[in-house]
Amino acid sequence: MHKKGVLLINLGTPDHSDTKSVRVYLKEFLNDPRVIDLPRFARWVLTNLLIVPFRYKKSAAAYQQIWTEAGSPLLVNSQLIVTQLQVLLGHEYQVALAMRYRFPSVKQALTSLKDCDSLHIIPLFPQYATASSGSAMANVLQELATSWNIPSIFMHKDFYVLPGFISATIARCKEAIAAQRIEHYVFSFHGLPERQIQKSGCQFECIHQDSCPTMNKANAYCYRAQCYATARAIAQGLGLDESHYSVCFQSRLGSTPWIKPYTDEVLPALLKKGIKNIAIACPSFVADCLETLEEINLRARKTWDEQGGQVFVFIPCVNDHPEWVQSLAAMVK
Repeated sequence: MHKKGVLLINLGTPDHSDTKSVRVYLKEFLNDPRVIDLPRFARWVLTNLLIVPFRYKKSAAAYQQIWTEAGSPLLVNSQLIVTQLQVLLGHEYQVALAMRYRFPSVKQALTSLKDCDSLHIIPLFPQYATASSGSAMANVLQELATSWNIPSIFMHKDFYVLPGFISATIARCKEAIAAQRIEHYVFSFHGLPERQIQKSGCQFECIHQDSCPTMNKANAYCYRAQCYATARAIAQGLGLDESHYSVCFQSRLGSTPWIKPYTDEVLPALLKKGIKNIAIACPSFVADCLETLEEINLRARKTWDEQGGQVFVFIPCVNDHPEWVQSLAAMVK
């Protein structure tokens, strides 16, 4: 009996936290034309002569702060999701994990699923962006194009308001906060260059510091709009009105305009308003990783404390939360 295959794809991680491994990872990641969407020569120069040589040592130091005995947190947390999903789906299904960059590669994962007569492809990015979900799906199709026998394929491009993802995020918020008094919630999403939003075909003329309109056909592929939709769903579940939470975007790179407002500008602005006690979640990630553990829980926390903040509650990603994994299983079935 042929099994049904399920391929979960996350972004990627260096093989180790040393400078050589990080350099190799950054070159592979940043040379993806869907990540740095510039002409090939300009992308090569920017990546290989400007970004990587001046960034890999700093990035390696960041990875070393969050690396565990089990390895990369992103890989470990993603593997936990796979393990729990396999248990829920049972023997009729075979679940595999791939990283878009480095290992386990998409090619390796598809090889392990070669005897399956159908494939569910689920990039583990709640909101669609061509630099993440789009790149992962394109890579799967490129690899499958070399196969003689191609199975039935089901692509799941986003799940930004999937009930189980939202309820698991709300549960993580409540667990992390416990009895602490929180004045304001911050939902920090990974950023993108503004030009990539324009390329998505969004038909709304937005003021880039303001919230996006609700989702409809006109902004169906707008990453920023999907982020706001996620934040609204979480806020509703927590009973928050708009004055008690902020949406912002982290991890910008270079001098080109990225989607706003920026996380590292929102936090000082909250302090100037007299807000001292915050909780911060990162709902563009399903698995804790460099961007959540080092950029937010270490660096942003340190800045918050140094600038006079009092309470900084870091809310972990959903990781292998049962409600989230159950919703994944429901997507497949």
